[in-house]
Amino acid sequence: SQVSFEEESQKQPAVGHWKPLMPSKGNKEELETGCQDAGGVGETQSTEQLNVSRLRSSSVEIREKGSEFLKDELHKAQKELKLKDKECERLSKVREQLEQELEELTASLFEEAHKMVREANTKQAAAEKQLREARGKIDMLQAEVTALKTLVITSTPSSPNRELHPQLQSPSKAGFRKGHGRNKSTSSAMVSAASQNVAPEPVSRECREVDSILFAEFQAWKESPTLDKSCSFLDRIYQEDVGPCLDFTKQELSELVRAAVEQNTLTIEPVASQALPVVKVAAEECGGPKKCALSGLPRTCKHRIMLGDSGNYYYISPSCRARITAVCNFFTYIRYIQQGLVRQDVELMYWEVMRLRREMSLAKLGFYPSEM
Repeated sequence: SQVSFEEESQKQPAVGHWKPLMPSKGNKEELETGCQDAGGVGETQSTEQLNVSRLRSSSVEIREKGSEFLKDELHKAQKELKLKDKECERLSKVREQLEQELEELTASLFEEAHKMVREANTKQAAAEKQLREARGKIDMLQAEVTALKTLVITSTPSSPNRELHPQLQSPSKAGFRKGHGRNKSTSSAMVSAASQNVAPEPVSRECREVDSILFAEFQAWKESPTLDKSCSFLDRIYQEDVGPCLDFTKQELSELVRAAVEQNTLTIEPVASQALPVVKVAAEECGGPKKCALSGLPRTCKHRIMLGDSGNYYYISPSCRARITAVCNFFTYIRYIQQGLVRQDVELMYWEVMRLRREMSLAKLGFYPSEM
């Protein structure tokens, strides 16, 4: 402060007197007094400036400490915020994982439920199919028993039944037996030979000789009986007997008849035994009581056929019925062999097959019993 005072005094110019080079005694005392006064004023000013500077320094310190405290608090808040963000992210991941597991569990439950429903439907369908087959077999066996009873009851010493006694038949009719005695594509006469082990016609009435090739094919088929056409035994019969016997003028209907015979779903019934149904197809396809649906010729049709469960009936002539019956008898017998119902010697079964083939050949040539 004293230095600043001296600087200010030096800046003021001396006006109106000369400054002595050597101060006098009186001036010297005045100068000392002025210096003392100036020194007191300077000390006061320096004290005030010191106080101001202290206040400034303390305020700066307070500001610095306040800013540091705020920075620390900010850092703490940021850390807490980061921790909360991490916790939120972790919880969101847990929620997503739980949602995904719930969706997978729901999908697996639905899939398992659908699988159980499908299995139940499959088992139900199989059970219904077995039930239908069992009912069909029961009906077939009941019809066979009824036919056998009829044959036995109607045979008396005074009026023997020619079906049970082939030796009483005339030579022209000795090769024929009664065909369809019931609706399904099987023969009651066939059952009598299969279930009761009735031997074919006596050997003494005709000369027969076993063909080695045919017998070998039949033996090979008998070891593992099947209805597959690929085996040599059935392939030969299809080409030589079944195919020509079921080859009618109406080719499309002939194919349907052959398929129904192979699947055992063909039904033959007399026309007079039931009322005429409502025909669902064209008249020229079904024929009529006076027109055969298979040959297309005007014939008196005493029987009609139905293929499967279609509900469509086709009127057939006696000749067509004889051809279909002959093929059905053959398939019925080989099915009995396949099911193990025929308890005969291999050679006897072979000759029964040959007899059925002969019936198919005769039916194809137009020979059939007058009862048809």
